[in-house]
Amino acid sequence: MSFFARPSSSAVKISAPSADEPDSPKPSKKDNTQRQCRNILIYGHCKFQDKGCIYYHPPRDAPSPVPPDSPTPSAALPAQAVNAPVFVPKAPVNPASPTPAPAVPASIQQQPSTSSDSSSEQSSSQPPEQHYEQEPAPEHDQYDPYNPYSYPTHGAEGSEEGQMPSMNPYELPPGYDAATLDPFYTPAVNFHTQPLNYHLYTLPRPEALSHRYFISDDVREELQRRSETVRAAPPPGLGLPEELQGYHSLVPLEPIGAERRKFGNWYSTLYRAVNSSDGATYVLRRVENFRLMQQAAFSGIEAWSRIRHPNIVTVHEAFTTRAFNDSSLVVVYDDHPNAQTLYEAHIKAKPPQFQHGRLQAQSNRVPERTVWSYIIQIANAIRAAHDAGLAVRLIDATKILVTGKNRVRLGSCGVVDVLMYDIPVDLAYAQQDDLTMFGALILQLCNGTMSAMNNVAKALEIIGRNYSADLKSVVLFLISKPGTHKTVGQLFDMIGSRLLTELDEAQNAVDRLEGELMSELENGRLVRLLCKFGFINERPEHNHETRWSETGDRYIVKLFRDYVFHQVDELGRPVVNLTHVLTCLNKLDAGTDERIMLVSRDEQSCLVVSYREVKACIESAFSELTRG
Repeated sequence: MSFFARPSSSAVKISAPSADEPDSPKPSKKDNTQRQCRNILIYGHCKFQDKGCIYYHPPRDAPSPVPPDSPTPSAALPAQAVNAPVFVPKAPVNPASPTPAPAVPASIQQQPSTSSDSSSEQSSSQPPEQHYEQEPAPEHDQYDPYNPYSYPTHGAEGSEEGQMPSMNPYELPPGYDAATLDPFYTPAVNFHTQPLNYHLYTLPRPEALSHRYFISDDVREELQRRSETVRAAPPPGLGLPEELQGYHSLVPLEPIGAERRKFGNWYSTLYRAVNSSDGATYVLRRVENFRLMQQAAFSGIEAWSRIRHPNIVTVHEAFTTRAFNDSSLVVVYDDHPNAQTLYEAHIKAKPPQFQHGRLQAQSNRVPERTVWSYIIQIANAIRAAHDAGLAVRLIDATKILVTGKNRVRLGSCGVVDVLMYDIPVDLAYAQQDDLTMFGALILQLCNGTMSAMNNVAKALEIIGRNYSADLKSVVLFLISKPGTHKTVGQLFDMIGSRLLTELDEAQNAVDRLEGELMSELENGRLVRLLCKFGFINERPEHNHETRWSETGDRYIVKLFRDYVFHQVDELGRPVVNLTHVLTCLNKLDAGTDERIMLVSRDEQSCLVVSYREVKACIESAFSELTRG
């Protein structure tokens, strides 16, 4: 199977007859009254029959609507043939050049006219109101649909007047098989070559290699999107500082000109920046117009920076700056590209979509299995903070990030500790408040609205109607009055066996990722082997020997390179088959005893060698290079 081959067109080019061929006799015109009305063929009746229609209408009791002196229509001819458009050549054919005979499939060939009646009937199938005029096609950058290596460029999309050139309705785009198309279906050909979007191969890879040498498309595209997001450049004219306490290349993470978000009584903005020391990207949360009164306020940030938890966005440091022309507090967190908040993922209203031919609103209802997963992860993060002698103090749908498939992390940790440092708060009361905010968050998720706490009774009724009784019991426990019994440990006792289900899913996810990494491990091995090929083949000289790569063991390596990459088929066309390449390279790396025949380029000599012998030649030549 040709893997890297360009897609070839199966369309058949229809050419005009040459000037040497005799012209077909022109059809003789007959009286319109002897020509059958097209409405009889299509609809079985004509509503203008008694209102002045000039065509022939058979009697209503006649067995078949066939006019006199007209050929019997073929039963295989569909009714759509009446509306078939006339063929208009795309460009005039040069009469001096030889014209190949048209090779049109039998399914779309038209039978030649045997009488003037049939010719007149075919010519009358066009509406009298339509007139087709041949327009000269532009000669520069013309797109030939029958040439699979010809693609329209962006600069030649329109004519000189800025209008699109006329398209031939009978031209087939590359990749269409003319023998399998409906003979009366005119395909749309107004296609333009689009840039590749997260695709590394021109054609689908072989099915046998889908899970052996490449990561899955979903994982690869997700990682590509994250990489593209990390390397996005900021729009010009924002007036951001070039450097900020060792961070540079600031990019705002919130839409420019959107409603500004408040963090308590202060406005807050998020930026992505690159650290000058390690080159990694981080997220900077800037709190505007904050004046730090005591340096001890950063003690909470230091405590949070010591916590490393899979469900907490890691806190690194905090500092104040005047780089934004004000006194701002900046807290640095780990960067999770393309992450969404719980509000954006599940609560924010989504635009309607077309479903079953109608525009329907999308439901915000979260599946119960997903809700339990969120409860377990957030409760685990709260437990880690409480065990470290801290309180989260901010559990809100707009501050919790969804960083993967049902993977959540608590964000903006430590900011409230700095902002509210002057207000003493009892730690036990703050931890009880964390559980209350956690219960309010579950109410908001299950009801799909941020105002669920305004009517708790109605919100609980909706949960009881749509979810299990265990979930309702957890919510009632979390929003109940504070007490010594109300701890995160008691919450895990209520969750029960669902913890084991979440553990199973986490282990399955680890197994899937390890499988993806194993497939990429093979790619690295083959790349190292290809690098040795590049070092050895076609080297101009080595140790003042100009023909070093053409003699000795290097000549066998060269012939093997031709055997792997430079094969041709029986018609002399290059064979670009990824399956063949990977099979040969794996056998070479393993050093199997299978023998192959290597033929010289002049086809005057051939060598029968095994993969083990070729591998020994490569190692010998490469070791000679490394010795200097």
